[in-house]
Amino acid sequence: MKTIEVHRLEFNTDYPDLDSVSAALDNVEKHNIDQINWAEFSYKPEAAFSIGYTEHEIMLKYFITEDCFKAEKTESSQNVWEDSCVEFFVSPADDALYYNFEFNGIGTCLLGAGTSRADRHRADPRIIAGIRRKSSAGTLPVAEINEKFTWTLTVAIPLNIFFHHKIQTLKGQDIKANFYKCGDKLTKPHYVTWSPVKTEKPDFHRPQFFGTIKFR
Repeated sequence: MKTIEVHRLEFNTDYPDLDSVSAALDNVEKHNIDQINWAEFSYKPEAAFSIGYTEHEIMLKYFITEDCFKAEKTESSQNVWEDSCVEFFVSPADDALYYNFEFNGIGTCLLGAGTSRADRHRADPRIIAGIRRKSSAGTLPVAEINEKFTWTLTVAIPLNIFFHHKIQTLKGQDIKANFYKCGDKLTKPHYVTWSPVKTEKPDFHRPQFFGTIKFR
């Protein structure tokens, strides 16, 4: 299991604009999403993320270069994992419930919560609308591009988005999480993880393999 120490980011406003968030995340440590867990899916894009937080939000930035790119889903809760997709699965409390934040390359989001793959409940789009997102690929749908493509995605997740929990503060907390890069319906499908997942077939819904994020 992997571990990250995450440090608070300082801004002059409670909810800084995403350009400021993006610039701040450029200057913190990047963590590679580079674990190939399933031999039949050996393609590995270049994928990394950086993470920080404030009193109000968890902030993420994904850095991706891949051999093909697709972003056709434009509505919240659509199956964005079929596109070029980055994901953040996180269990914010000492219980069995975890959230799956999934974003395609233009920032379209699927958010679910539950204790396993079998009991996921997708969030209301009005909740998802509270997640701030900015992609270097823009916001318009993109049919598959079969050439090397580089993109970034900056995300700010307010603490109240964790709708089954009431998180007062992140400082001093250790939580379980994993980070993924996938693309189920790309020309080169792939399932790459930050913390290794030891299952027979691709399955991101395995909280027993989450790593640890230490908010300091």
